[in-house]
This record gives sequence, structure tokens and C-alpha cells, in this order.
Amino acid sequence: MKRRIDTDLAPRPVGPYSQAIEVDGWVWCAGQIGVDPSSGRLVDGGVAAEAERALRNLESVLDAAGATMADVVKTTVFLADIADFATVNEIYARVVPDPAPARSTFAVAALPRGARVEIEAVARAPRP
Repeated sequence: MKRRIDTDLAPRPVGPYSQAIEVDGWVWCAGQIGVDPSSGRLVDGGVAAEAERALRNLESVLDAAGATMADVVKTTVFLADIADFATVNEIYARVVPDPAPARSTFAVAALPRGARVEIEAVARAPRP
């Protein structure tokens, strides 16, 4: 049976999707962008600030599912400009513990709300 994961500490979905879904301890997180959940607005400060906020949002969703970044097995990073790869990689490396999860990074034509980065994850939540 699947369980919807919901938290006010990450932006509310703006469409027909969940922040995350958990099935048998596996957690599939929707992509997070650099939106501040309290204001509902994209953070100022460029791609570095957006990446930091997106990762904090992702951590909040994982926490609501009973998981942490250490439980993440796969991430996907979407960039509006591949030239931002090094900057986002630096922020990502500070947040993601070793061993780092498998990861794919793609440049895309555009992201929601004019964001420059979006990050999604799959994790295995620890069993109680």
C-alpha cells in the first residue's frame, strides 16, 4: 500500500502530485526547487541559493518519511543551464553524505517557476 508523505516544511505541490510516496520503506520524492515554503517564492541569490534551498526542502520531505539524506540511493538533478554544474555540485557535495547516492544530472530547456535547479530522490527509509 502506498502512503503519501506531506510536510509544511517543504513547498506544497502546485499540481496533482505528492511531495513523496512511500511503499514498503522505499520513498520516491518529487523534485524540489529552491522555493521557500514559508513565502512560496523562489529564493534570491542565484543557482547556489536555489540549490541549497532545494536540498533543504528535500531533507524536509525525507524527514517526514522517516528518512535522511544518508538513506538516499539515487538522485536526479535537473539544471536550466549545464554551466551551473560545478556550482550545484559543490553545494550538493556539502549536503550528501558518503557514500554518495547514484546520480544523474541533465540540462533541461526550462524548470517550473523559472528555477535554475531541481533535485529529486529515491530513498530506503530505515525499518523500525
